[in-house]
Amino acid sequence: MPATAHPETILTRARLCLPEGMTAGTIVLRAGLIAEIDLGESRAAGAVDCGRDIIAPGLIELHTDNLERHLHPRPSVDWPQAAAILAHDAELAGAGITTVFDALRIGAAPSAGGALARSGARALWSGIAALREAGHLRIDHALHLRAELCSETLAEEIDAFGPDDDVRLISLMDHTPLQRQFRDLRQLRAFAREGEGMDEAAFDARVALLRELGARKVPGHEAAAVAAARRMGAALASHDDTTPEDVARSAAHGVRLAEFPTTRAAAEACRAHGIAVMMGAPNLIRGGSHSGNVAAEELARAGLIDMLSSDYVPAGLLNGAFVLGAMLGDPAKGLAAASAAPADAAGLRDRGRLIPGLRADVIRIADDGPLPRLRGVWSAGVRVG
Repeated sequence: MPATAHPETILTRARLCLPEGMTAGTIVLRAGLIAEIDLGESRAAGAVDCGRDIIAPGLIELHTDNLERHLHPRPSVDWPQAAAILAHDAELAGAGITTVFDALRIGAAPSAGGALARSGARALWSGIAALREAGHLRIDHALHLRAELCSETLAEEIDAFGPDDDVRLISLMDHTPLQRQFRDLRQLRAFAREGEGMDEAAFDARVALLRELGARKVPGHEAAAVAAARRMGAALASHDDTTPEDVARSAAHGVRLAEFPTTRAAAEACRAHGIAVMMGAPNLIRGGSHSGNVAAEELARAGLIDMLSSDYVPAGLLNGAFVLGAMLGDPAKGLAAASAAPADAAGLRDRGRLIPGLRADVIRIADDGPLPRLRGVWSAGVRVG
């Protein structure tokens, strides 16, 4: 982006969400970076009077499959790829998210009829990267590969990505029936019946197929995904850890981040192993998991949540940060769970905090109503919302 695209912006009479807590002051954005932080009030011409609104770091989303909703707005509709990516990007910017790790699934499993559909992640990431290089995206996009271990095609699909793709995160996802989230088949049966209209015979056949596939493929795919993360320098995440044994296996692989542990025992084991815990903001806001897993509120009150993800509701990340902040008695801690903590987990040292010299990803928030309201979003110093 040319330097002329980075105008100087001065935000004054604000409550700055600094690493040490909320502090009244002024922040200056210049040349794409946070240039100055002053605990006084600016009298410079052109300074924006924030009227005591909160100025916080831009939110960082490490796990969202929101793009899928834009690509397939109806089960039988495939929306044009570029249009879907641009709509997804605009929605995230409008939710205060300035960095997103687009979670693209790799690894296809056969249907009951034997059909095998590749994920399309390779082409999709190429499309995102092309729009990014052309300057058409409002926020910063990084690549998160969701490695489906119970699949036929994971090894070949992961080999389609290389160093030039800048893969930042790989998550190990095992959806084999009777494993992790689906160790209780009642939940999987409900998903199959409500989401896909399966009868009992079709469900039993699907379970048998996936159980055989998992036994045959998961060990090799797990090793391939772990090796790929090391080769590409990507952070490694686990997904749906359910038991302390799951967590111990994750720790042995070098996992740094646990996405949505399904039980308190798994979250406690993550803490013991030094693995950061991510929970879904929708779980926190709704007061419970939609799939019967542990309530995020229970983990929050036990001090077992490190960061939040919007998961399937982009606007939930900001709202969830305020809900968490209220539980912790400190709004700055809630906002840090959606900015500084995910930056740390993903190794992003240039953003996530209001510190001079870091990237000027900043959001302005009014908190004078029933819900926090975004009043401005800046990505690398450029206003995008």
